[in-house]
Amino acid sequence: MKTRKEMIAFCLTFKGVYEDYPFHDDNWTVMRCKGNKKTFAYIYERNGLVQVNVKCDPEWIQFWRDAYPGVLPGYHMNKRYWNTVILDGSVPDRDVRRMIKESYELVRPAENS
Repeated sequence: MKTRKEMIAFCLTFKGVYEDYPFHDDNWTVMRCKGNKKTFAYIYERNGLVQVNVKCDPEWIQFWRDAYPGVLPGYHMNKRYWNTVILDGSVPDRDVRRMIKESYELVRPAENS
């Protein structure tokens, strides 16, 4: 995945998800869960590359940062819970998808809500 469009399309495959532009800046796409309005991905372009901020279990956050040079502490986010993934080809698509899915799982509403 290299484009914003691909990232948004992948995020929209999860149940009860919508895209939002709360900052009134088309550069920032926020992917949220409908049931609780929590965010699981911030998609934006910085330094000429598409990037995505994803929430991460604190037990895994350093693992991802150590595994790939394209995974950094979350840009403008709480570094304990968020990573930034730079879509420069250094992180395999399967792992980008996995991190997004895990982020969604951390914030999605409970099934009974």
